[in-house]
Order: sequence, then C-alpha cells, then structure tokens
Amino acid sequence: MSRRAPLRTAAAGTIIAILAATVLAADQFTKYLAIQNLPPEEPVQIIGDFLVFYLVRNPGAAFSLGEGVTWIFTIALAVVAAIIVWLITKVHSRLWAVILGLLLGGVLGNLTDRIFREPGFPVGHVVDFISTPWMMPAIYNVADIFIVLDMIAVAALVLFGVHLDGTREGKAGKGMDAAGDAPAGTDEPSKA
Repeated sequence: MSRRAPLRTAAAGTIIAILAATVLAADQFTKYLAIQNLPPEEPVQIIGDFLVFYLVRNPGAAFSLGEGVTWIFTIALAVVAAIIVWLITKVHSRLWAVILGLLLGGVLGNLTDRIFREPGFPVGHVVDFISTPWMMPAIYNVADIFIVLDMIAVAALVLFGVHLDGTREGKAGKGMDAAGDAPAGTDEPSKA
C-alpha cells in the first residue's frame, strides 16, 4: 500500500495560514454581527433553549474566571500562537496541519479581542454571544469552539501516537505512518 508523500513545509504553512485566517475572519465577523444586532446581556432565543444568543464582554477566561488577571490570558494566547507558528517547520502531516491551522485561528480570534477591544491592550474583553444551556452553562464564541474542538483533536492525535510528520508509533515502537506503513525511505514492511 503506497502512502502520500509527506507534506512540504511550505504546503503545511499554507494550509495552516489559510485555515487560521478563515477561522479568524469568521470569528471576528460573527462578533461584529453580535455587537451590531444583539442587545447586551439579554437572551435572544434562536432555537428555543437549544441555542440562545446572549451578548457579553468577558474580561476573564471560561466562566469569567480570572477577571483581574486578563493580561495573563493575553500572554498565554500569544505564546500558544507563537508555538504553533514555530511548529510549522516540523509539520509534514495534512491532519496536523489542518488541526493546527484551525486552532491557530481560534487563538488569534480571542487574542485579537484581548489586544484591540475595550478597555484596551492587553486587557481587552472577549466578545461572547453563543449559549447552549442544555449542553453547558457557558457563553462562548466561534474562536472558543475551534479552540476546544482542536485541543480535543490534538489530545487524540497525541494519545494515538500520531507525530507531526504523520508517522505514528507501531506496536514494536518503530515509527509508522498513520496508515500503518513504514515511513517513506525505509524498507521495513508494516507490522500493523
């Protein structure tokens, strides 16, 4: 069974950049629409109690935790974004490129709020407006959705031993690609 050639660094960077820009744009556009069209701190039922829009400006993290140390979240988001950018040179897996691109977009969405929204750098409040009371008692935004889902995806890839280059640990501890084949350039047959 032949496997795809590893993703080149330029291709991985392009995938990550395009997806990050798309998520960032979607996040900022939906926040703009929420600010323009929703009354502050008043529930607007979209689909009964299944989906409610409730516009708030969150100075803290999830559940408004850490309101007095907003600048720490700004630093944390900047560090995560820098790590993802640094990882671009190590990513040769399409799956990792997609996940890191979407995650970077979510991180940049909330980082943009921390830098540019009131009360100003580095303590800007994040615009949250999506509420799903049946699922969890939190109000969130598009960036938060991508951050949470992609962190779950990162954890799954790490748990299943998929490396940034697309290889994974085989049963014998040798690097195998995600399809169970030996990495390109080796003559070892798949043990999976």
